[in-house]
Amino acid sequence: MEQPRFVSLNLDSYQPLRELVFDALREAIIQGRLKPGERLMEIQLAEELGVSRTPVREAIRKLELEGFLVMIPRKGAYVAGISVKDIVNIFEVRAALESLAAGLAAERITEEELEQLERALVYISEASANNLSAVVQTDISFHELIYKASRNQRLVQIVTHLQEQIQRFRTASLAQPGRTRTVIEEHRKIVEAISERNVELARTLAREHIENAEYSLLSAMREVT
Repeated sequence: MEQPRFVSLNLDSYQPLRELVFDALREAIIQGRLKPGERLMEIQLAEELGVSRTPVREAIRKLELEGFLVMIPRKGAYVAGISVKDIVNIFEVRAALESLAAGLAAERITEEELEQLERALVYISEASANNLSAVVQTDISFHELIYKASRNQRLVQIVTHLQEQIQRFRTASLAQPGRTRTVIEEHRKIVEAISERNVELARTLAREHIENAEYSLLSAMREVT
């Protein structure tokens, strides 16, 4: 049985319908259920989501503004592709931010937060035996713990702004054979460095972790081209 492309809309939510549709479409793009280059048809999307064309049209307009879609004159809306340049640019920024966050966390983390990081290592190990979605979610939680421990709200805000773009890459990278096992080991080393309050080592390991994720993603792209 074919799986639906979209999660059910939470009609009990306080959000306007156009925002619920936007969230559903964005999530489908991030998770790869809507593929780069795929054309989005308003009528079809409205039927699948059980809404009229108006909130779909509004959501498409917002997705275009945020770079998830491109509008081609006289043809319509298409899911934006991911270029090598996009990946390199975003990972350059992410490597710098993750390195900074890990270094600050090594200086400022609390014992309670260290315990949470240790637990996150266990969670991702358990998730790896189940499904990719669980692995992705635990990976997100792990990095969010480090951002929080940095005690730098501006850093957290900048990373949060990048998260949606990062998320499009995270799933593809973690899906590569053997990558999850490597990620677990990289996470473990980062936690050890933070626990030992070794700022420089934490920064180095965090940067290498992101560079390895970039390499994994670029390798995957080369395999399908």
